Amino acid sequence: MKQHISKARPTSLRRPWRVVDIVVASVLAVAVGVIFWAWSLAYGGVEALFLAFPPLGGLYTGGWLIAGVLGALIIRKPGAAIYCEVLASAVSGVLGTQFGLSVLLSGFLQGLGAELVFLAFLYLRYTLPVALLAGLVSGLFLGASESILYKPEWALQWQALYTVFAAVSGAVIAGLGSWLAARALARTGVLAPFASGRAADVRSDARA
Repeated sequence: MKQHISKARPTSLRRPWRVVDIVVASVLAVAVGVIFWAWSLAYGGVEALFLAFPPLGGLYTGGWLIAGVLGALIIRKPGAAIYCEVLASAVSGVLGTQFGLSVLLSGFLQGLGAELVFLAFLYLRYTLPVALLAGLVSGLFLGASESILYKPEWALQWQALYTVFAAVSGAVIAGLGSWLAARALARTGVLAPFASGRAADVRSDARA
């Protein structure tokens, strides 16, 4: 009797990073880090708009979550969300923000939120719903961590509302925004070495 021995195929969980993955992820993170820095500079003015009800400030926070979601959508490798979010946060910290080096901890936690969503799908699904969920969970991590670290004097209800608003902002700005940005980049051809770029080519061929 013949025994059929199936060879274990490498899964998305085991795929190692290539040099091109590291280079592109780093360039992407640095670019978004500059956006983080500018976003932080504008925060003081925006914060003044929410003085009547500070938890609404959570609606602004999605801009700090873009690196993790966008990095994961483009690189499609384990750890991409955390790597890009932490590096982008480090760049914004070096450029100078009112948050100082605490941005590194924030970046890790926010990247972790997005990373866990892509992990839940075994790094196999990069659709709009998954991107929205990644942005939402990243926002939840941001809202919860900031409530504990920076807003301990707030009432629990305010902390909860801030976290909800941060999650909504994460889903819209980081989730939808990153998904649209990844598609736009793919259409230019710059993502040809990546699965994200090849997926866009397949969709284009299907519509032709």
